[in-house]
Amino acid sequence: MRRRRQSGALPLEAPLVVVGDRKSALCVVALDDDAAALGLVEDMALADARARFPRLEVAHEDSPADTKLLETVAEYCRRWTPLVASDAPDGIFLDITGCAHLCGGEAELGADLRARLTRQGFHVRVAIASTAGAAWALSRFGMEAILPAGSERRTLAKLPLAALCIEDETVAALARVGLKKIGDLYELPRAPLAARFGKILLDRLDCALGLLEEPLSPRLEVAPYMAERPFAEPVGREEDVLGAVACLAEKLSAMLERRGEGARRLELSLFRADGAVFTVTAATSRATHNPEAIADLFSTRIDVLRDDLDPGFGYDLVRLSVLEADRIDAAQSDLAGPDNAEELARLIDHLGARLGPSRIVWQEVFESHLPERAVLHVPVGGAGAAAWKIADPEAPPERPLRLLLKPEPVEEVVAVVPDGPPARFRWRHVLHEIVRAEGPERIADEWWRAEESRPTRDYYRVEDKEGRRFWLFREGLFGREHVLPRWFMHGTFA
Repeated sequence: MRRRRQSGALPLEAPLVVVGDRKSALCVVALDDDAAALGLVEDMALADARARFPRLEVAHEDSPADTKLLETVAEYCRRWTPLVASDAPDGIFLDITGCAHLCGGEAELGADLRARLTRQGFHVRVAIASTAGAAWALSRFGMEAILPAGSERRTLAKLPLAALCIEDETVAALARVGLKKIGDLYELPRAPLAARFGKILLDRLDCALGLLEEPLSPRLEVAPYMAERPFAEPVGREEDVLGAVACLAEKLSAMLERRGEGARRLELSLFRADGAVFTVTAATSRATHNPEAIADLFSTRIDVLRDDLDPGFGYDLVRLSVLEADRIDAAQSDLAGPDNAEELARLIDHLGARLGPSRIVWQEVFESHLPERAVLHVPVGGAGAAAWKIADPEAPPERPLRLLLKPEPVEEVVAVVPDGPPARFRWRHVLHEIVRAEGPERIADEWWRAEESRPTRDYYRVEDKEGRRFWLFREGLFGREHVLPRWFMHGTFA
């Protein structure tokens, strides 16, 4: 794949080449059509190229930018198949098994791919074969073709050995013994070839001929559920995109419901007519196949990302995928009132879509005697709600619902007996007279945390004359621990 020169961008007398360091010398690594027409080729030294054409325009290679461009094109190629793999520095593999009929056949798919990338300014060579090795060889050393299954041996026989994607040193070593074509290896004994030139030579040959499996590692995970909608004319209005999302959500809902599953993580892909691709992801707090909930989720996400989603000349393909799904067990509906769990999930999803899922946290119960360690803040999820036990609404709370971030010291504490509840204390410069107290609730530090062991705590629930209730503790026991007991405020009751 090579970027075409935009017509009229530069005059014909200024062909463009890209050079890079190769063995301590500047060599041509890429060139445009004008430079190729002058007889310049890749791997030619820049000095030789300038000797042929002094007015040559030269640009230095930028490998990170080239890699980013290749990934961008590979992302765009997902419109034809989800199984796309990058073959740096200038190739892309597409596994179109089971996808070609959606475009009218392999020939139509290849023609559509070539036409779209050519309009974007790329020089493209497309080869379709039953093996990745044969497609790679034909696209670089043969003619653009659709190779029927079973004809690899005959077609590849005429290609040079470099078409097997082996090291240049191995190609040169084979040439020294008179082996220049792939067909020259067919009748030779395999053991001597492997011993002299390495087993990789035979592996590459077997992969190209289909005798050895060559797995394709796609760039992204393949979604278990997917629905898409192409447009004859690109659309750019947000209302049209949301309408397409609603229709696709209906299709996905039917697929999920048939298998008793619900979506947990979804992705919306917007393929722009000029080759750009925008992806919008969303997650749900619990599995759902409700199409209205899914559509509303992406409506919120698109509203948040409106400034980043530039429709340009419009989108010609919209795809909605379920990246992760969970089992949904059938549940009896409650006719007496609304489904609070469902409403809570919708609220969490809406907040996560607008603010970001990492900013929505759930207080997860953790086994620890110390109150500040008994609760962890974790990203919200469907499993978090099951960890909490519903308390008796008529019973008074034993602990505050919210604690201070860090226990604060309490001053001027007066108690009837040294180890009894406080009768008066000053906190945040305010003096509180206690009229009622409950406790103590004694909590000792975990024995397995000996390196950071803390004194024993005696917690009290107290109420002052104004009716304000506090939860405070005395740290340290009189006459039992080698510390001077101190008082701390840990929380307040509403």
